[in-house]
Amino acid sequence: MNYELFTKTIDLGNGRQITIETGKLAKQANGSVVVRQGDTMLLATVVSNEEAKEGLDFLPLTVEYREKYASTGRFPGGYFKREARPYDDEILVSRLIDRALRPMFPDDFHADTQVIVNLISADQQNMPDSLAGLAASAAIAVSNIPFNGPISEVRVARVHGQFVINPTWEQLEASDMEIIVAGSADSIVMVEGEMKEVSEADMITAIETAHAAIKVQVQAQKELAAQVSKSEPKRIYSHEPKDEALKKLIWDECYKNYYAAAKTPQGKKERSAAFHTIQEEFEKRYTDEEKEANRFLLNKYHHDCIKDAMRRMILDDGVRLDGRNTTTIRPIWSEVGYLPGPHGSSIFTRGETQSLTTLTLGTKDDEQLVDAAIKVRNDKFLLHYNFPPFSTGEARPIRSTGRREIGHGNLALRALKPVLPPVEVCPYTIRIVSDILESNGSSSMATVCAGTLALMDGGVPISSPVSGIAMGLITDGGNGKYAILSDILGDEDHLGDMDFKVTGTSQGITACQMDIKVSGLTMQIMKEALEQARQGRLHILGEMNKTISKPREDYKPHAPRIVTFDIPTESIGPVIGPGGKIIQEIQKSTGALISIEEKDGKGIVEISSANKESLDAAVKRVRNIVWPPQVEIGEVYEGPVKTIQPFGAFVEILPGQDGLIHVSELEWRRIEDVREVLNVGDLVKFKVIGRDPKTGKLKLSRKALIPKPEVQN
Repeated sequence: MNYELFTKTIDLGNGRQITIETGKLAKQANGSVVVRQGDTMLLATVVSNEEAKEGLDFLPLTVEYREKYASTGRFPGGYFKREARPYDDEILVSRLIDRALRPMFPDDFHADTQVIVNLISADQQNMPDSLAGLAASAAIAVSNIPFNGPISEVRVARVHGQFVINPTWEQLEASDMEIIVAGSADSIVMVEGEMKEVSEADMITAIETAHAAIKVQVQAQKELAAQVSKSEPKRIYSHEPKDEALKKLIWDECYKNYYAAAKTPQGKKERSAAFHTIQEEFEKRYTDEEKEANRFLLNKYHHDCIKDAMRRMILDDGVRLDGRNTTTIRPIWSEVGYLPGPHGSSIFTRGETQSLTTLTLGTKDDEQLVDAAIKVRNDKFLLHYNFPPFSTGEARPIRSTGRREIGHGNLALRALKPVLPPVEVCPYTIRIVSDILESNGSSSMATVCAGTLALMDGGVPISSPVSGIAMGLITDGGNGKYAILSDILGDEDHLGDMDFKVTGTSQGITACQMDIKVSGLTMQIMKEALEQARQGRLHILGEMNKTISKPREDYKPHAPRIVTFDIPTESIGPVIGPGGKIIQEIQKSTGALISIEEKDGKGIVEISSANKESLDAAVKRVRNIVWPPQVEIGEVYEGPVKTIQPFGAFVEILPGQDGLIHVSELEWRRIEDVREVLNVGDLVKFKVIGRDPKTGKLKLSRKALIPKPEVQN
C-alpha cells in the first residue's frame, strides 16, 4: 500500500454515520476526499493554481457536481451512452456548493480554483446533494489552499412534525418543508428550500436545527485537516498589489462626492454615469501611461470608496440609492391577458424590474422526462426563466441557458409548486416561461409574482396567490449597527451583506433562498429580516390582487381540454386492444388523444382534445369498453357494420356487444344480397327487437325504423 489514509466519522444518530477519508484517491489534486453515507459515496477534489492572473480582482472559482450513471448500475439514456453536459439538477447542486464556498475564501485570493464533486456510488436511500457541500469543503480543508472555513451543508426536512437531518428519499416525500443550509461553526452562509406555507418561526427552528448539525461536521473536518496539515501547511500568496497612499488620496478627495451622488435619487444608469464622472475628474491628474499602469488599483479603490459611501449613507441616514427608506417597496403595476395566443399571460413590473410571463397547458405527452443517474422521473410542472441582455441595456451574445437562469427558474418553480392543484383536479402538464424585459433587482421574485398572475389568468385553480420579495442587509463591521432592506436594487445586492429571497402566500412561506456575504449573522437579525419580508410580501400580494385575486372560472377557450379517470388494471388491455388496434381506432374516429398508464394498482386514463364533442365521444367509447352498458330491448342504437353474411349483417351495438340484422329485417322489400343495403364499416341505426331463444344473440331490425310502404290496390 503506497498511500497514507486519514479518516473521520460523523455520527448522525439513529445508527447513521458519515465517513470522510483522504489520502487514497486523486492524490495529485491539491485536496481530495471521499465522503460516504450508507452506500452513497462522493469523490471531491480541489485544484488551485499557485499564481493569480495579472489584473484579476476576483476569485475565478468554478464548481462542478456530476453524477456517474455507473453509481447506480445504469446506462445513460439517449444515443450516446456516456455522460454529457450536466442536466439541471447537477447544475443546481453545483450552485449550492459554489454559493456556500465562495464567501469563505480570502478577499485577496485570486488564483484559478476548481472544485469537482463526483457521485461515484448511490444506494437509492441517502441523498448525495446533502453531502456535496461537506465533501467540497473537506477537500479544501485538507489542501494547502487558503480558506476561511471549513463549512458544511445539510438538508433539514420536517417529517410528521419532526425535523430530520439528511432525510432519505422516502422521508423527503413525506415532508412538508425541506431546506438545505450551509454554514461555518459560527454563522449561516446559505439557505435554500421549499415548504408548504410554513411560518417564519418554523423556518428559524429548521435553520437552528441545521446549524447544530453543521457545527459537528465542521469540527470533524478541522480534526481531519489537523492530521493532514502536519505534512503540508497552507500556502502563502500575494495576489493583489497595494498602495495605501493612493487609497487614502481617493478617499480624501472622492468620498464626499460619491456620498452626495449616492444620496441623489436617480435611475441606475444616471447613478452609474455620476460615479464615472467623479472618477474621471480624479484621474485627470495622471497621464494616459500613468493611468494604464495603475488601472487595477485605481478601479479597485474607487469601487471600494463608492461601496463604502453607499453603505454609510444607508446605515447613518436610513436613505437608499433611489431615495426610499429601508422598508418601502418600489411602485408596482401588473396586467393579465396581455397576449392572446398563450393559455395565460401576465406582465409584472416593480420599479425597474419587469417580467413578461406566459402559461402553456399540455397533455401527458408534454411531460419532461428527466433521465438522471439516480432516478428517472416525469415532471408535470416546468418553469423556465430567460434573462436577455437588453433587460440591463447591454449588447452581448445570446448563449445557451446559463447557470444563473436555471437557478432563478428553479427558485420560482419551488415557490409556486406548493399551491398547484392536484392532478385529479388539474391534469395538465404546466409550463411557465418568464422573460425578463427589465432588470434592476430581484427578477426571480418578479417571476414568482408574474407566474402567479399567469396561472390565475389561465384558470389554473391554485390554492392561493404567491408573491416574492428580495431582502438585503448592511452591517457595520461587527459594531452592532445594521440595516435590513426590503425590495433591494441590483446595486444594493452588490454592495450589501445578504441577498435573502422569500416567497409565500398570505398563510406562510413556500420557498426561500439566502446568501450571506459576512460572518456573524445572528438569528435575531434573521428573525427581523423574515418579519420585514412577510410584511413586504403581503404588500406586494395586495398590489397583485388589484389586477386579479383568484383564478378565472374556466380555462381559455383555445386551451386543450383534458379528462382523467381511473379504470381497473384488467381493463387496460381491452381498451388498448391487440397491437393498439382499439385505442388507435378511437383516436382516429374521434380526433382525441388518449394515454393510459398503470400506477398504484390501477389504470390512469387521460383523454385530451381541443374540441368538446371529440373529447366526449372518446370518453364515452373508453367508458363503454370498461363498463359496458346493458342493451335494452326496444331501444334504438347506432353502430358500425362489422361483418356481412348471406343471411344478414352483424352490427356493433355497444363496444364488445354485437347483434344480427337478419336479411329480412333490412327493409320491407325482399333483399337478395345484403350488400345492396349495407357494407362493412357503414354506420347504421337499428332497433333491438329481442333475443334468439336458442343462441341468446340479440336480434336487430333496421326496417323497424323505416315507415312501412302503403299497399297498392
